[in-house]
Amino acid sequence: MTRKLMWIFLAAFALLTIYNVVLLYFNLSSLFNPILTPLTTLFGFGFALLHASLRWNWRAALTLFIISFVVSLTFESVGVATGLVYGPYHYTEKLGPLFLGLVPYLIPAAWFMMMYPSLVIAERIAPRGDGWKRGLVVAALGGIVMTAWDVVMDPMMVRGGHWVWEVNGAYFGIPLQNYWGWWLTTFSVFLVNWLVTRRNGDPARGQDDRLAVLAYILTGLSGILVCLDPDIVSELGGAGLAGFFAMSPWAIMGWVKARE
Repeated sequence: MTRKLMWIFLAAFALLTIYNVVLLYFNLSSLFNPILTPLTTLFGFGFALLHASLRWNWRAALTLFIISFVVSLTFESVGVATGLVYGPYHYTEKLGPLFLGLVPYLIPAAWFMMMYPSLVIAERIAPRGDGWKRGLVVAALGGIVMTAWDVVMDPMMVRGGHWVWEVNGAYFGIPLQNYWGWWLTTFSVFLVNWLVTRRNGDPARGQDDRLAVLAYILTGLSGILVCLDPDIVSELGGAGLAGFFAMSPWAIMGWVKARE
């Protein structure tokens, strides 16, 4: 049952992701924007949680989710309130209700949605081994894999009015500090998760990790295509290309290693 449900969530996530790009290219995205992004995120989150439960077990999957929820929400809340983590920014109401008036409740789900595939890729491509050294390598590498996605995602979401930077940063208005904050948030989640579980990164049940890599590719590719839309390519085309080159190595290596 869990496996069938995972496939349903992955299919829905893929279809909604493609649908979003098609609507944009035909200038129809404004009709569904209020619900499309949250709905796509929730299906992506559901797929990640279900895949993790099959790859490990429900206890391990929920452990990663709880850690990612607490850490990402804490970092985001501190970041919005102080500007110390990612730089000065604030969320709009486009992503739904805000926790303490600071961070949309949807954001921790989005973190987990992409953290999990990033962890799968990092575990696949990191050198084999046991102990704290591998835990550190996987956490650090996973942070890079995750942050590569934000290279294309952040400029796209800012243009969509989902959050606002209060400074004019060096990268499409985004401060470079943001990317350090992304890496630090992800690294912290993965390191705490390793300290709690002490897993060496080997999937326990032989679950096909290519599906997690596919989710990473779909999410990144949709952002790249949005940035390359003819109506906004003059503004965000550079971010789309940067995202392609940032994510491609991890997607390719993750896919190849997952096949093995």
